Amino acid sequence: MTEWLPALATRLARGEACVLVTVAHTVGSTPREAGATMLVDTRSSVGSIGGGQLEWLSTSAARALLEVGGLPRLMRLALGPSLGQCCGGIVWLVLERIAPDSAADWQARADAVAAGRGLRRQLATDEPASRWSLLDPAQATHATAHLLTDGARWALTHLVAGADFPVILFGAGHVGEAVVRALAPLGARITWVDTRDDIFPPQLPPDVHAVCTDSPEAEVRAAPPGSYFLVMTHSHPLDFALCEAIFARHDFAWFGLIGSATKRNNFTRQFVIRGLDPDRLADLSCPIGIPGIQGKHPAVIALAVAAQLQQVREARQAIEHAAHPPPAAPPLSSLPRP
Repeated sequence: MTEWLPALATRLARGEACVLVTVAHTVGSTPREAGATMLVDTRSSVGSIGGGQLEWLSTSAARALLEVGGLPRLMRLALGPSLGQCCGGIVWLVLERIAPDSAADWQARADAVAAGRGLRRQLATDEPASRWSLLDPAQATHATAHLLTDGARWALTHLVAGADFPVILFGAGHVGEAVVRALAPLGARITWVDTRDDIFPPQLPPDVHAVCTDSPEAEVRAAPPGSYFLVMTHSHPLDFALCEAIFARHDFAWFGLIGSATKRNNFTRQFVIRGLDPDRLADLSCPIGIPGIQGKHPAVIALAVAAQLQQVREARQAIEHAAHPPPAAPPLSSLPRP
């Protein structure tokens, strides 16, 4: 999750300094993985590095760094009785103060990650600030960090993954709005499409782009490969046309249509009459939502749909990692002696 990125750009633009708290390395059982990042300002925080005493102590240290300034620092915390946590592992954290004069750079980085690019961060002992560079999406498929240290000196490499969860949602009614608000915190990059120009709420969650168009099928054709399509408009004929346009593609991650089993049967019969290969009908999820949740309230439907998409997303990630496993997390490495 990269919710800290746009939040950081917004706070810096307001003239507020912030601190990035990043999990640089872990050993044993820990609540978050290397690469997890939390943003801390004087009043609040965005994101999480694991909660509990670990997060309370790191937040306190971050606010002290905000107040007095100074170089980035490395903290080592054992998650045992002395910290009031029983995980048993060890966490190394890097804390870095970010000044408001870098607001423009951070807005550009947030925009790049939202568009699917990744970031590489490099930082070492006694350096005043991290060095950041843009990466192509294939170079940063997941957030991670690697720490080198010899006890006195240290060096961090941190990869921030670009957005990999493009959702194209058709329909801005009550259920559509509930689904958007359920998916946004999961890191979805949502294109929200409707033919009615007065239907969208005045305030949209981050990474949600509203599109009012008389040709919603064009948004199907323009969507990136690996998109998650969700059709829930106010019109059954429009739903059918959108489904046909989606079936014309073979590169989507998931395709769902709101409706009953009867609606699915009616639609699939027409698809086959129009020449669709019956084997493709398995690509359509309808009714939508994980099994076992029967409620019809928009928030309940949204909960079931968000859980279903997250299941699909994690299954795809597991397959990708099995096919192209990342390097095993190395033991804490040492810097060469000068």
